[in-house]
Amino acid sequence: MSFLQDPSFFTMGMWSIGAGAIGAAALALLLANTDVFLPKPQKATLEYLEDIDLKTLEKEPVTFKAKALWENNGAVIMAVRRPGCFLCREEAAGLSSLKPKLDELGIPLYAVVKEHVKTEVKDFQPYFKGEIFLDEKKEFYGPERRKMVLMGFVRLGVWYSFFRARSGGFSGNLEGEGFILGGVFVVGPGKQGILLEHREKEFGDKVNLVSVLEAARKIKPQTSASEKK
Repeated sequence: MSFLQDPSFFTMGMWSIGAGAIGAAALALLLANTDVFLPKPQKATLEYLEDIDLKTLEKEPVTFKAKALWENNGAVIMAVRRPGCFLCREEAAGLSSLKPKLDELGIPLYAVVKEHVKTEVKDFQPYFKGEIFLDEKKEFYGPERRKMVLMGFVRLGVWYSFFRARSGGFSGNLEGEGFILGGVFVVGPGKQGILLEHREKEFGDKVNLVSVLEAARKIKPQTSASEKK
């Protein structure tokens, strides 16, 4: 058992343990930056979206069905993860840059938030140029809600988004719930259906603005009964 008294034996053992730990950490980091462990989104149906209850943000809120947002002219709708998040503000500003073109097409731009905390919605409005409504039951974030917590801080794509938004001059705060992932929808009027459904896969995963416009251009306005005559 003389090898137990050999200092080099323990040194090699410690090096082996250290190398194994580093290798395990590297593998975990590599897997965290793939989509293997990301929550898989469940596609929404038009019927599911139509039946969602939304509220206005007035002192005396009015509750209505979400289908009212798009039943005549279609709509582009952002489900905001957290209004105070600088990444969400960056995406909101990007969508708002499309508003002149959406106005030409006669298509409104809306957002829904899952909570109304302090002045968060008011502070979000300079970045978002459309009406904002409250989705208390968080149904626009379903049918199956997806969360990102600690994994978000080891993903390279998230850090890239952090630097991109910061360098773009966006700032924010930590108010409110920000782990339930959001998305963007383009919905046609009547039964035309969902023309685009972007589900945020990680913090800062913005919708492609070109894809939003392409989907919006596919919207066919409803023809009223009087016009048909």
